[in-house]
Amino acid sequence: MADTLSALNCQVPEFSAAMTGDKEFHLSNYAGKNLVIYFYPKDNTPGCTTESIAFRDLYPQFESANTEIFGISRDSLRSHEGFKKKLDLPFELISDPDETLCLLFNVMKMKNMYGKQARGIERSTFVIDATGKLVKEWRGVKVAGHVDEVLEFVSAKT
Repeated sequence: MADTLSALNCQVPEFSAAMTGDKEFHLSNYAGKNLVIYFYPKDNTPGCTTESIAFRDLYPQFESANTEIFGISRDSLRSHEGFKKKLDLPFELISDPDETLCLLFNVMKMKNMYGKQARGIERSTFVIDATGKLVKEWRGVKVAGHVDEVLEFVSAKT
């Protein structure tokens, strides 16, 4: 597996990871579908909750656009299961405690948190098309209106 993705319109290398529902994510299992993969800093925090609810509420429209959604953070599967249940999310969450996927997608950044420098996930969203190519990325995402923009992008691709 490559250390980081190199560029838009390049094939995403095969990867796998543990996810909620006692399942294992394998990129190759989703050939023929668009994937929205959103990285968020932490379960049960205000921005991450708002973003996840927005993806939940528009999930049927994403499905209509032949698109699956996956959320990724460094939280444990146990934390993810609770977050998913609490918000009634219809999609799976991927646990990345060792930052393998965070590094692949290059989302780890130094951030200011309460006046201190801390290393964390930069809220980012990626679209992988039905052929496995990275076709769109949003970095440093502001939650308001973001999910509508992602839906608009994937809907235009179908």
